[in-house]
Amino acid sequence: QVQLVESGGGSVQAGGSLTLSCVASRYTYHSDCIGWFRQAPGKEREGVAAIYRGNKYYDDSVKGRFTISQDSAKNTVYLQMNSLKPEDTAMYYCAAALGRFSCPSLSRTGEFGYWGQGAQVTVSS
Repeated sequence: QVQLVESGGGSVQAGGSLTLSCVASRYTYHSDCIGWFRQAPGKEREGVAAIYRGNKYYDDSVKGRFTISQDSAKNTVYLQMNSLKPEDTAMYYCAAALGRFSCPSLSRTGEFGYWGQGAQVTVSS
């Protein structure tokens, strides 16, 4: 079991930056994958980025703009978002897949068994 709490959402103009944080009640660096997902109104939830043992995975839509990182001592995973676009507007969720040998594909949201409550990110043009 793990509880996840996101923070850092907000409103920003296009081209701006935000950093989201996801604090986990427990986090095992060697066996847990943490991912960031987003869901815009009327759209399906989609994977954005994930991290496992320092290996990082990104959706093509955010490569070069978003950076995922972790601080194991703080049980925290971050999502640094730069060059934000209006189409990045969504509710952002962190999620955990525990006891893994690798991260599930970002398209397999069902394999992430634990989810936070979400943080709203709004990007205006």
